[in-house]
Amino acid sequence: MKPFLYMVSLCSVIVLSGCATSPPAEPENLCSIFKQHRSWYEAAVDTREKWGVPVHVPLAMMYQESSFKYNAAPPMEYFLGFIPTGRASDAYGYAQAKTMTWDDYVRETGNSWSSRSDFDDAMDFMGWFIYKTNKINGVSKWDAKNQYLNYHEGWGGYKRGSYKAKKWLTPVAQKVDDRARRYAQQYQTCKDDLDSSWLWRLFFG
Repeated sequence: MKPFLYMVSLCSVIVLSGCATSPPAEPENLCSIFKQHRSWYEAAVDTREKWGVPVHVPLAMMYQESSFKYNAAPPMEYFLGFIPTGRASDAYGYAQAKTMTWDDYVRETGNSWSSRSDFDDAMDFMGWFIYKTNKINGVSKWDAKNQYLNYHEGWGGYKRGSYKAKKWLTPVAQKVDDRARRYAQQYQTCKDDLDSSWLWRLFFG
């Protein structure tokens, strides 16, 4: 009987884990995102309090990078159309963080057990990156467009203006900025409800 109960419990955990990592049903609506994934709001608040980063900016950037897929990665490239040669980069996870940049984050924060496929860790990483972009290149933490350009090109690349040679990139950064503004407006309509629910779970959950 005990082995059976153990298997039932294990299956339940697996099912719940799958639900927790599924992309939001309404990714264009910040309130819906957080209502579907309540723990994501806690991660966003923690990031705001730790790095001084507004909730809507990293969410808008993350959506652009991974569509909120925990295992997102660049598409596989092929030689002659059918022989796989690897991916364009080693970016991975919710934040599409490159290995070298993630390693810098781990070294600086001491978050050695972090994972790019964990939402909380990915949000903390993005908060760290946005915070450093503000320190290094003087870009406001609320400036989603230029924060995204730094995120895509790196601090040195942004400083050199490398994005100017990529005609497609600035419109994408503007798209991120537009989404961040919509997220910010939506957040004002549900912030009180999210905060009360979060505090209720914190003390009575």
